[in-house]
Amino acid sequence: QVQLVESGGGLVQAGGSLRLSCAASGSTSSINVIGWYRQAPGKQRELVATIRGGGTTDYADSVKGRFTISRDSAKNTVYLQMSSLKPDDTAVYYCKTTIWSGHVYWGQGTQVTVSS
Repeated sequence: QVQLVESGGGLVQAGGSLRLSCAASGSTSSINVIGWYRQAPGKQRELVATIRGGGTTDYADSVKGRFTISRDSAKNTVYLQMSSLKPDDTAVYYCKTTIWSGHVYWGQGTQVTVSS
């Protein structure tokens, strides 16, 4: 099993920056891909960014050029650096991982609110 704990959310003004962290524990060697998803009120959960074991990254079009996903393997932590934030980025941000067996794990989420 893998446990994920997010942190770093908060309230920020439009144009500002935040860095989210996702600390993984448990069977971290079994992680295939890990990333961030978000869910705004009344909307479906959507992919924000992912990073694979080899370092390949993938981003939603809406965040390309503004968000950067990275990882610190020594700390088993994945980061999401968010810049030029917009009110539309307001959502609960979730960390998700898929391990090699195909099993999926989610974190509890962290709220990001961008004021205009």
